[in-house]
Amino acid sequence: MMKQACIVATLCVAVVQVRADPPAIEDVSAKQGPDGWTIEVTLSHPDTGWEHYADGWRVLDMEGRELGLRELLHPHVTEQPFTRALSGVPIPDGTRTVRIEARCSVDGWSGHTETVTLP
Repeated sequence: MMKQACIVATLCVAVVQVRADPPAIEDVSAKQGPDGWTIEVTLSHPDTGWEHYADGWRVLDMEGRELGLRELLHPHVTEQPFTRALSGVPIPDGTRTVRIEARCSVDGWSGHTETVTLP
């Protein structure tokens, strides 16, 4: 009976997905232009290759509505941290702050946001 319990416990541990460190937002800059805002985000993440990498970030208003999404189409294993921009983000007039959230291909959205005060 004890041997069966050990086998079941081992199998249960084996199917639990181990979460890696989420993508970290290192820096954000924002600049308003004639066609919306350009947001630049610097991320770091322990990318391991195509099987696990930071694959996006998004701009949210303070109520959690998505204003823009930047898909990252490949891993950045040897380029850490890295910066990517998103142009044409439609941030409503009068908005003073937005939030940035990052995502990875295995764990999804990090659940952590960085609040950014717009210039």
